[in-house]
Amino acid sequence: MSEAWIIDACRTPRGVGKKGKGALANEHPQHLGAVVLEALRDRTNLNTADVGDIIFGTSSQRGRQSGDLARMAALEAGYDITSSGVTLDRFCGSGITSVNLAAMNIMSGSEDVVIGGGAEMMSTYGEEGAMPSMFMDNGNMKLRALHPQPHQGVCADAIATMEGISREDLDNNAFQSQQKAARAIAEDRFAKSLVPVYNIDGELVLDKEEFPRPQTTLEGLGELQPSFAPVADYPLDESGTTYRQLVNQKYPDIDIQHFHHAGNSSGVVDGAGALLLASPDYAKAQDWKPRARIVAMANQGDCPTLMLNAPVPAAKRVLAKAGLTVNDIDVWEINEAFSVVSEKFMRDLNLDRDKVNINGGAMALGHPIGATGSLLINTALDELERQGKQFGLVTMCAAGGMAPAIIIERI
Repeated sequence: MSEAWIIDACRTPRGVGKKGKGALANEHPQHLGAVVLEALRDRTNLNTADVGDIIFGTSSQRGRQSGDLARMAALEAGYDITSSGVTLDRFCGSGITSVNLAAMNIMSGSEDVVIGGGAEMMSTYGEEGAMPSMFMDNGNMKLRALHPQPHQGVCADAIATMEGISREDLDNNAFQSQQKAARAIAEDRFAKSLVPVYNIDGELVLDKEEFPRPQTTLEGLGELQPSFAPVADYPLDESGTTYRQLVNQKYPDIDIQHFHHAGNSSGVVDGAGALLLASPDYAKAQDWKPRARIVAMANQGDCPTLMLNAPVPAAKRVLAKAGLTVNDIDVWEINEAFSVVSEKFMRDLNLDRDKVNINGGAMALGHPIGATGSLLINTALDELERQGKQFGLVTMCAAGGMAPAIIIERI
């Protein structure tokens, strides 16, 4: 079986994902995808006719984000028309899954060159007019009876309550994320991968992270009101069903306490990222120097009612597949969908916190849903190179109670 090598990786800055506020909000989602595809081509002198497939993650495939974003972005980027594209949805885990599938194509011998990545413009949400269902099950009552699935923010509060994780600890985790991101930006740690976004007229739109709030203080976080208490008790249908009831349907003894708010939850942003993967034989023929190789990949499911707890078992599974232990990993990237996710992850695996989300996470930088996984792999790779270390592990929770995971090794 062939190895899959990471030849290069790049990403856009993340823009605030709100119309009238974010720098990227007036761009087309396909254009963001095209920006990173153009950068990969130009940085590596890639013959795009040799690209077997372009696999993108995009979670909300509605409106302007529908219609196979990967293929449309490749066409805008000027890729050869023989280079195909596909767009997938594993909710928040889409950007890791896209890279994993790209690697699988190469490792199986099916392709020699594949791009994995993702693009998500959260500023487009709601543009299509029709409001999405308030229920994850979209009205499937048989599924709801088996696996009630509430709002993710309510899940985060439920997990924190069950685990006995305090509001103070969650806020401190969020504060540390902002501090780490501020340091990374001040030290230009993202420079190798960030590609500026220009609009179709050639005007610079964004060349730096837009979401971080380095002025954040613990005192300020402590003053924010919990966001998901009213969400938990809002009647969702004619029967008055609430998200709290959905949790209690599965966990009748839990009295959910509300700890999460805008400051210790992931940021709503727009962004895109992509990684160029190749087989060793093809890379050598192009005289490409690989940056890393894919060591192992895994997918893991967990309780869909709590929804956010799969990253720990996913990490354990991918470590076992790689024949590695927690102590072998030099750089950990666990998506900060909510503070409790990364806090529980570090506690459960007894991790050295200095190795986790070293340059900040989604609470500081934002979480462009379907793109985030590919951005995290990119960030882990950059950090391994900066430190001269060996192994990085990336994982994240996804709706439905899932988590993809990947381990990379710097070459």
